[in-house]
Amino acid sequence: MTAMPRQAGAAPHVQVAWHAIDWQQTHQNVRRLQARIVKATQEGRWGKVKALQRLLTHSFSGKALAVKRVTENQGKRTPGVDQVTWETPEAKTTAIQTNGASCLGSSLALRKGKPSSRMWVAQNTS
Repeated sequence: MTAMPRQAGAAPHVQVAWHAIDWQQTHQNVRRLQARIVKATQEGRWGKVKALQRLLTHSFSGKALAVKRVTENQGKRTPGVDQVTWETPEAKTTAIQTNGASCLGSSLALRKGKPSSRMWVAQNTS
């Protein structure tokens, strides 16, 4: 009995067509990683939890499912902070590959957080 290798790693460098993605397998991969995260949390293995969370957020399945959830719901025409919507299958595929960065003209400068300003609050010391 030979087991088929399961792909749950980082996103491949090969461009994958949006309509060619096996969504059932994608859901299974994400669900399996989420179950492993829950199990590691219950066992108190926090290093394993952190590693699995990173694996989930960097995996092709995790990215593909995230893009699908954002682009196929009632708010799909609402742009994000970068004012970009992914409407075409090519844009969705590019969003998966580039993690949303620099897709359709959005820049990393818009995604970078700005430092908060320091505000001094007068203390009542009496």
